Amino acid sequence: MSNVKLISTSALAKKMSISKNKLDEMLLAVKYISKEEKGFSLTSLGIEKSGCMKNHAKFGDYIVWDENIEIPNKLITQGKEFYTSTKIAIKYNLSARKINMILSEIGFIEKYLKGWTITILGTKNGGIQKENLKNGIPYVEWNESIFTSSAFSSILKEVNGEAGESTQIEIANTKSSNFREKFPTKHRATDGHMVRSKAEMLIDNWLYMAEIVHAYERKLPIEEEVYCDFYIPTGKVYIEFWGLENDPKYAKRKEIKKDIYKKYDFKLIELTDEEVFNLDDILPRLLLKYGVQTY
Repeated sequence: MSNVKLISTSALAKKMSISKNKLDEMLLAVKYISKEEKGFSLTSLGIEKSGCMKNHAKFGDYIVWDENIEIPNKLITQGKEFYTSTKIAIKYNLSARKINMILSEIGFIEKYLKGWTITILGTKNGGIQKENLKNGIPYVEWNESIFTSSAFSSILKEVNGEAGESTQIEIANTKSSNFREKFPTKHRATDGHMVRSKAEMLIDNWLYMAEIVHAYERKLPIEEEVYCDFYIPTGKVYIEFWGLENDPKYAKRKEIKKDIYKKYDFKLIELTDEEVFNLDDILPRLLLKYGVQTY
C-alpha cells in the first residue's frame, strides 16, 4: 500500500475531467458511498475499493481514494464522448492499426492476444478499457484529451514525417545545452547512430549485434521534456547509462530523471561504467526481465 497515492474525491473528479457532483453520483450508483444527513460516508464496498476517511482541522471529515480506482466504464462514459482508434484514424486519415501502434509506442496501450489493453499511463491520459460484446476482444476508447496529448501529437508528426527542428532533442533538467555542447555526438555506432560517448557506442553496438530494434535519445511520452539514452519498442524498455558519477550537477540531474521514470512507472534498465564492459552478462538478464529475449 506504500505506493498507493490517495487523493480526495474533488481531486479524483478533476483527474477524470468531470464535476465533483457527477463523481458523487457515480460513487453512489456503485455503492462505494452512501448519502447521510451530514454528507457522504463510506460503505464496506467503498473501503474495499481503497476508500478511507481523513480529517482536516478546518474542513472536517472527507473521503480519499486510490488515484487509480476502478469505476465501471458505463458510468464513467455517461454524458461524455469517447473515441475508438477507428474514429481517431478517420480524423487523421490513417488506419486504426496505425493509431493503435502509435498509442502502443507511447505506452498508452499494450497488445493482447487479440485486441489491446490499457496501461496505467493510458488510464491517466483519458483512456477507458472496453470489450467487444460479441467476441470478447478488448479495446480502448479515449476522451477528447487524446487530441491535445503532446506525446500522441509528437509521435503522430514523426509518423507522418512532419517533425521539424522544433521537435529535436532539448533535454530540460536532464541534459542541458551546456552538456550537449561539452559532449557532442561524435561517436558513430555500427548501425549509424551518432552517440555522445564510447560507453553509449558500446551499448548501441551490443543492441545492434543482438538484433534488437532500438532508438537513441528518444523523448519520453510525457509532458516533461525528458529524453532517454536508449529505447527498445519491444517491451517498452528504456536504458540509461549513468556516467560522470563524480559530477554533483550531473548527479542531481540523474536523481531528477530517475524520479520521473518512477513517477510514470516506466521500465528502466540502468547501466554503470563497470557494467558497460560486461554487457554480455548484464543486458540479456535485465532485458529478459521485461520480456525482451536475446540471442
